[in-house]
Amino acid sequence: MSTTSTSTRTVQAPRPRMGGHGHGGMMRVVEKPKDFKGTIKKLLGYLHGYRALLVLVGVFAIASTVFNVVGPKVMSMATTEVFEGAARKVAGTGGIDFAIVARILAITLALYAVSAACSFVQGWIMATISQKICYSLRRDISQKIDRMPVAYFESTSVGDVLSRITNDVDTLGQSLTQGVTTLITSTVTLVGVLVMMLVISPLMTAAALVVVPLAIVMIRLVVGRSQKYFKAQQDQLGAINGQVEETFSGHVVVRAFNQQDRAVDSFAQDNDRLYEAAWKSQFISGLMMPIMNLISNVGYVVVAVLGGVLAVQRAITVGDIQAFLQYVKNFMQPIQQLTQVANVLQSMAAAAERVFEFLNEDEATDREVTASTKDLRGDVDFEHVRFGYDPEKPVINDFNAHVSKGQTVAIVGPTGAGKTTMVKLLMRFYEVQEGSIRIDGNDIRDFDRDELRDLFAMVLQDAWLFSGTVRENIRYGKLDATDEEVEEAAQAACAHWFITTLPGGYDFEINEDASNISQGQRQLITIARALLADRRMLILDEATSSVDTRTEALIQQAMDNLMRGSTSFVIAHRLSTIRNADLILCMDKGDIVEQGTHDELMAKGGFYAGLYNAQFSHTSL
Repeated sequence: MSTTSTSTRTVQAPRPRMGGHGHGGMMRVVEKPKDFKGTIKKLLGYLHGYRALLVLVGVFAIASTVFNVVGPKVMSMATTEVFEGAARKVAGTGGIDFAIVARILAITLALYAVSAACSFVQGWIMATISQKICYSLRRDISQKIDRMPVAYFESTSVGDVLSRITNDVDTLGQSLTQGVTTLITSTVTLVGVLVMMLVISPLMTAAALVVVPLAIVMIRLVVGRSQKYFKAQQDQLGAINGQVEETFSGHVVVRAFNQQDRAVDSFAQDNDRLYEAAWKSQFISGLMMPIMNLISNVGYVVVAVLGGVLAVQRAITVGDIQAFLQYVKNFMQPIQQLTQVANVLQSMAAAAERVFEFLNEDEATDREVTASTKDLRGDVDFEHVRFGYDPEKPVINDFNAHVSKGQTVAIVGPTGAGKTTMVKLLMRFYEVQEGSIRIDGNDIRDFDRDELRDLFAMVLQDAWLFSGTVRENIRYGKLDATDEEVEEAAQAACAHWFITTLPGGYDFEINEDASNISQGQRQLITIARALLADRRMLILDEATSSVDTRTEALIQQAMDNLMRGSTSFVIAHRLSTIRNADLILCMDKGDIVEQGTHDELMAKGGFYAGLYNAQFSHTSL
């Protein structure tokens, strides 16, 4: 099942990096890497195990190019034989030797067939290498995610992490395949064509090379002019995607505040800017082929005229002129490809750098495991706990509390008092900076992190579900649970009644963002999941905040049964739900200001009594 948060988020659109355009998509907007050499060195580390295959890629790419380059020269022999045979026939001294022509054509066909076969093999091997590299990187990223601290994901956008796993890895794979093969074939083609041209006629080669500097200047000029517009196009595309995602995610809010016209106007402005940038980029890049064709044709005409003069002087054969003209036509293409392969390699390095940057992030570290969770009772002690997300700005100052096995502890206080932070510290999503949290006298940092979390079941304020069936979402609390156990947990959580009304019942498919069930129903499913898990400790963070009062009362009964025998921590703003708690901790500004039972704290008439009376002053208790 793919994980899907049901809480509303504005997902940052992946940063624009590359964009194909013009002819063949060769021109690209490239995000340049900060450390090209260092990134390539790391990438070579991944390629180290494929050295033999890379050598084969080079061999087959060179062979394919060589056979392809030699083809026109061999073909020229057939042209010469036809021309000279026709001349002999006109002179009455002979005719065309079709056997020789057929033999030459067969050799030419064989050369092109071998070239195609070599090209196919090298493409297949390179695609295999690149996809294995992508597989390894995705595997490493997936494993890295499990080792990273929660703090990273709370400070980094979901879109950015997803972009590294998907866009950047895909870009790396595509660029690796395209860049390596293009670099080899274009270089060999350029050298091979130049050699064959020199073999045929150094004079005609010199004439053909006159247009090369002009071609290079025009390529750089067009690429330079279009680059800024492609960058603007990608920026505007990212902006418009973000706006569409945000507007559709918050469509109800937009309609409720009657801001449809404003949303449409904002979209129209971004759309106009996108149109302007896209039109200019496509137009300028579209000039590339006409300009290159013009330059190529100028060289073609010069070579054709010069070749005709040389043929009249019998300094060159007609077949060689035909072959030379083919080489001239093919000479510009590798130059253009080599100009663009630099962008491809820059794009590959930029994508790889973002991937390696993620893989090099600090991981959650554990000190030596010296304690086991096997026979724990469940006594929890907070001893002078101090913590701040920014160490210079503590959220928890000096937290002290003792919780006995089986007790239900409620943590209350105003927003920002540090209630949820204490739970994060208990689960070791963050590490305490001073003091300690102990279970049965053992510092929680002495436990294996995964074993520690196996002690807890959690129900959070933001109901977290996965795309899949209702049954699968509940069973996530205990993967080997039977269907009967799943349904018993749902009944205890008061979820069975609404599940049976869904199309398909427990096999009803929850969609990607869980928008096909209500927020209250989502919360009931997460509560059923926690009931099924049946852990020794329980954390409830505003677990009933999204259900109605009647359902809340029913859930409270289920919670009482669930918490019986478990050490439970309940964070609540609805103080009516924690009146029966064994211990209530009142937090304010990172410290416990009061603690005791509901009756004890109400009798004091202090901080808790003020919160309670303020919340229920309008109702009769």
